[in-house]
Amino acid sequence: LILSDRTVDHTRVPIPSLIATGTVHHHLNRCRKRMRLSIVVDSGEARDVHHMASLFGYGAQAVCPYLGYETVRELVEGHKELKDADFIKCMKNYRYSLEKGVLKIMSKMGISVLTSYQGAQIFEAVGIGSAVIKKSFTGTFSQIEGIGFREIAVESLTRHLAGYGDAVPKSPEELGDPGYFRYRRDGERHAVDAGFIKNFHTFVKSGKAEDYEAYTKEYLKNRPISLHDLFELVPGTPVPIEEVEPIEDIRVRFTTAAMSLGALSPEAHETLAIAMNEIGGKSNSGEGGEDPTRFSRYENGDWANSKIKQIASGRFGVTAEYLASAEELEIKMAQGAKPGEGGQLPGMKVQGIIAKLRRTQPGVQLISPPPHHDIYSIEDLAQLIHDLKQVNPRARVCVKLVAESGVGTIAAGVAKANADIILVSGHDGGTGASPISSIKHAGLPWEIGLAETQQVLMLNGLRNRVTLRTDGGLRNGLDIIHAAILGAEEFNFGTIALIALGCVYVRKCHLNTCPVGIATQDPKYRDKYKGKKEYVINFFNSVAQEVREHMAAIGVRKLNDLIGRVEYLKQRHVPDHPKANTIKLDRVLKNVALELGEDVARICLKNRNDGNHPHPLDDRIIQDAKDAITDQVKVHLHYKVKNTNRNVGTKLAGEIAYHYGDNGLPEGTITVDLEGSAGQSFGTFLVSGVRLRLTGEANDYVGKGMTAGEIVIKPRPGVKFAASENSILGNTVMYGATGGHLFANGRGGERFCVRNSGGTAVVEGVGDHGCEYMTNGTVVILGPTGKNFGAGMSGGAAYVLDEDGHFDRLHNPELTERVRLTEAGDITELKALIYRHLEATDSAKAKLLLDNWAEYEPKFFKVQPIRPAAPAPAPVAVPAEAAKA
Repeated sequence: LILSDRTVDHTRVPIPSLIATGTVHHHLNRCRKRMRLSIVVDSGEARDVHHMASLFGYGAQAVCPYLGYETVRELVEGHKELKDADFIKCMKNYRYSLEKGVLKIMSKMGISVLTSYQGAQIFEAVGIGSAVIKKSFTGTFSQIEGIGFREIAVESLTRHLAGYGDAVPKSPEELGDPGYFRYRRDGERHAVDAGFIKNFHTFVKSGKAEDYEAYTKEYLKNRPISLHDLFELVPGTPVPIEEVEPIEDIRVRFTTAAMSLGALSPEAHETLAIAMNEIGGKSNSGEGGEDPTRFSRYENGDWANSKIKQIASGRFGVTAEYLASAEELEIKMAQGAKPGEGGQLPGMKVQGIIAKLRRTQPGVQLISPPPHHDIYSIEDLAQLIHDLKQVNPRARVCVKLVAESGVGTIAAGVAKANADIILVSGHDGGTGASPISSIKHAGLPWEIGLAETQQVLMLNGLRNRVTLRTDGGLRNGLDIIHAAILGAEEFNFGTIALIALGCVYVRKCHLNTCPVGIATQDPKYRDKYKGKKEYVINFFNSVAQEVREHMAAIGVRKLNDLIGRVEYLKQRHVPDHPKANTIKLDRVLKNVALELGEDVARICLKNRNDGNHPHPLDDRIIQDAKDAITDQVKVHLHYKVKNTNRNVGTKLAGEIAYHYGDNGLPEGTITVDLEGSAGQSFGTFLVSGVRLRLTGEANDYVGKGMTAGEIVIKPRPGVKFAASENSILGNTVMYGATGGHLFANGRGGERFCVRNSGGTAVVEGVGDHGCEYMTNGTVVILGPTGKNFGAGMSGGAAYVLDEDGHFDRLHNPELTERVRLTEAGDITELKALIYRHLEATDSAKAKLLLDNWAEYEPKFFKVQPIRPAAPAPAPVAVPAEAAKA
């Protein structure tokens, strides 16, 4: 069945292709005939990646964007710069970009094949009424109602009139730019435009109240754009502003968003941290590490340490010292402000200090894998929270979620997993590095996610356990008041903080060509950076003062008395904006306290959640090793362990890193011999000077994030089984390790050495996805591997013993190559590591290999990133005389 709009003319207006597709798809489902045919959409409307994804998601099996193809043809035939271009190649490029975009969307949602995506409807509607949803998009969430068929018809007629009412443009370029991705004078309205930027920069440089007032007037001029523009404060009995809590008590609730050193220039990243520390707020390191020189105050008194250190799926730059330097540790469950987005750093930004901090190769594009390889369940998240609270007992742990339907249920699980802070991130904002195609069509407004989270936590008696924070386009004091009333206690600022530093919003973050030196690593542009901490401080002081003024006007003296009090808000009617008035905010403004009673907690009443965990074994180890920690005296300790002893060595590593940094103690200072079955996260974040030797077996996450030190695991003496044929440790071993050594006399589980960034490991077999996203380090596998070995690997090396000849179909060839051992250096390195393995574990497999090296050496492969082809040799100049001869 082909749904086509090719017959559109002066009198025929096309039905929007997505409505046509969804309506037919669901009608056939209701008639029980959907499986008898395929739906092909032949549309001039579909043109970009989101259009394709939506059509596939609502039932299309194939899409022909014919007008997109014709536009490419006209551009090639009529554009001067494209006169030599090949039309067929340009068509293929256009199609390839659409295909790649759809694949990216599928991958970040965890879907492998298009047939699983077709008709799956993994979308949520924002601003579409229930009548349209019921008929055309049955089953799709739409929480705030919105436009119906009438409004859609009016827009279709308006678009048709624009197309047929005027002369046809001579070329596609004359159609103009509607301003969907960048502000354009004649395009759609944006929250940030030229007038906004001009007024804002004037204000932050002067800090004057009248300039701030001019900025807020300009900001409010184009409303409504966001959901909270439909809010209206319910007036109370005003109080004198002198009775309202001071700006110092409000500013401590402000944080800056997770924008990494890499996405931002070192200068901009540092200025934000210095400014936030000066006002008592918190800056966020983002995903990517931080220069240890910033952990201590500078001679002039400035402190550039980011109080919030982010722990994301890629483990970029995470070391024990990095963790120990934090007041708060943030787990990024949502990729940036967008689900599946963020954590993208173009190769041109991975320069110098950036590559060094992230333990990767310069020029290599870095992408946080959308699946979190150490988080597949709420139990895994609870373990990671426990890991972080062990390595840094002084820090609170935040979990970053994205606003979406069901986020409240997820937040309830996160609260039960003992998180201290939950950040509900809205769809507005960028990452400082993501491509333009990642800006739109992902995530929900923070208002919806925050309200749901507050309500669910209150209904489940969990609100008193966690602090709620939100972000996603907060720009002034009124925004803070709205967020507080919906439940937020803390407030996160991203893009607006960069604008305060001088950002002019040209949207070139991902191109490394930021003209004001903020979102770039290029020295040429970094030299143009003019940002000052005073600009950021002026902004936050004025926002806090505006918050005080609104509180005084409605009769509230303390922000805590306003948080969660939705009775202070109501929806307003917007004159001359019929679309805005179709929105219904009943669910967002629901007052669950009416069901629960006024004494129900609306704010966090605990400083830190440690759960009901007994005192860990590490408390004993730290006490027994106090002389080693304080005076660097060598100690040798012995303990028995069982699988309830989690994080053995983690708290010890954090204590050492707190005092000595990643350098830790001299090698061999602390040796800990253990016997039994170790629980999860054995030796995580280990530092130098510590050797853990376990006789028995270990669970998941062994050596995760280890910085240095040594872990040895071997079976108990006298076991009857062959160690090399049995598992001795679990999944996700040495995930994100930046150094150290692991020797395991037995096999490991799945996801072994994912994102290894410098660690060395020897093991006797692994499961699926070994060495995925590895950027540095050395891994030796003395046995079989699972599938997908080396996927996304961009650095380091893995030596794999292929005894049965199956490895050729198990390794991922996209970015890696497998080569036989031909270089003497590789052979020497491999044999040396096997000798160390034998020495540490008494491995029978290691002894067999070394005793019969001539037989086994040809069975080893070295897996490494594909090396670029060597350039062809330059032609040798032939003397004229020789040529004649």
